[in-house]
Parts: sequence; structure tokens; C-alpha cells
Amino acid sequence: MDIEGRTALVTGANRGIGKSIAEALARSGAEVLAGVRELDVSHQVDAARNVRPVRIDLSSPDSIEASFRDLGDDAFRVEILVNNAGVFAGGLLERQEVNTLYELLQVNLAGPIHLTRRFLPEMLKRGSGKIVNNASIIGHAPFPGATAYAASKTGLHGFTESLRRELDETEISVLELVTPGVDTDMMNQVQSELEEHSDTSSWDHVDPDDWAEKVTKAIEGDDDELKPGGGERLAQLLPKSILDRAARSGFDR
Repeated sequence: MDIEGRTALVTGANRGIGKSIAEALARSGAEVLAGVRELDVSHQVDAARNVRPVRIDLSSPDSIEASFRDLGDDAFRVEILVNNAGVFAGGLLERQEVNTLYELLQVNLAGPIHLTRRFLPEMLKRGSGKIVNNASIIGHAPFPGATAYAASKTGLHGFTESLRRELDETEISVLELVTPGVDTDMMNQVQSELEEHSDTSSWDHVDPDDWAEKVTKAIEGDDDELKPGGGERLAQLLPKSILDRAARSGFDR
């Protein structure tokens, strides 16, 4: 897909991977709608060229519908939808608040499905579009200590694959981001919440701007999957028995 002149919506665009993807798409000539949960000081977006903040709140079905309505005519111009926004909750499952688990599944899984459902009809009508889902390496190699997060990303992987095949005879393409560990605030949270159970000091961190450039190239190349490199790519390919051994050696209840 030629990004030049397209309208892109990136959720969770005020920080981390989302911010970097929004900026990379803008550099490639897209008009970027930078989705943030609230248009307030804590969710500010840098006023870069071709980047404009919009409210996209994934916390409930009603908030998603309201966010879509608030976009007005912009909702009908989006040709690239990047479902990037996500939240994390880690540690032992029995210690986690039930409300937190439901909130995570809403934002990470139900939200992207709902948002895609709202934008897809206009893409089909126009005859062009790209859906990009940030499914994460944990969607392919679910390790302990992040059960609900792994469930949400595994679910998003399944949604992405199913949708890609469903749209095979259309002009709408789907890209799954098998995102590795990226140097972001969320990764700091992950390490903090898992430090009681795992030694995270040796984890590799990819620069978010470098990953965003790869995402942009994958969109331009009409790829259906962007994989990580190094050990994380290997983890995606390992059989279950080896992943089980790695989990036993790297996680302590």
C-alpha cells in the first residue's frame, strides 16, 4: 500500500509504540489521527506534521461508539487502522483483581474487534484499506505471569488470522504485528510486575522508533505478518515442550 496521502488512525498514540508508529506514518506522507483515551494533558500528542489527536476510548462498547461518532467525517476517510492501544496486568492470576482482568480484555481484545467492525464497512465500500493489529510475541509464546494479557493477545492473533482469510477476496488487507519487547513505559511495567517471579534484567529491548519503521515498511509491502528478530522470533517457532522447559526455568511462583 502506498501510504502517501492516506488517512491513518493509530490507537494508543500518545506514548510508546503507538506514538512512534503515528510519527513514522506521518513521515511517509499519511495524515495521522492519533487516538488517545482523553483529550487532556495526560494524553497529549506532539503536534508533529500531519498528526492530529482524536479521542478513541476503548474502555467500553458505549465509549467506542461515542468515539466513532465524535470523529465525524474523519471516520469515513480512514484507510489504515492500527489497533495498537493496550494495557498490561501481570503476576499470579489468583492475586489479580477480577475487574482489572475484564478491563484488560475489553481494551486489548474486544476493543480492537469492535473498532475494526465500525471502520470496515466504509473500507469495503471504498475498495481499499489496511487493518494492522498489534498482537505481540506473547500471543505466540504465552509465558506465565501474564495470563490475561496472553489470552488477549492470543485472541487478537486468532481474530487477525480469521479476518485476513475472510477478506481474502477483497481489497482490504490485514497485518499482524508480532511485537517483541520494546523500550516503552509498558515494558517497564511488565518488568516491575514480574520481578518477583522472573529475572528480567537480561531481556532485550527494541527501540520503538526502529520497530515503527519496520511497521511502516510492512504496511507499504502489503505483508500479512511482521515478526521480531533474535531470540523472540525463535520463541515463536519453538515446540510446546521446549517452551514449557523455558518457562519452568525462567519463572518462580
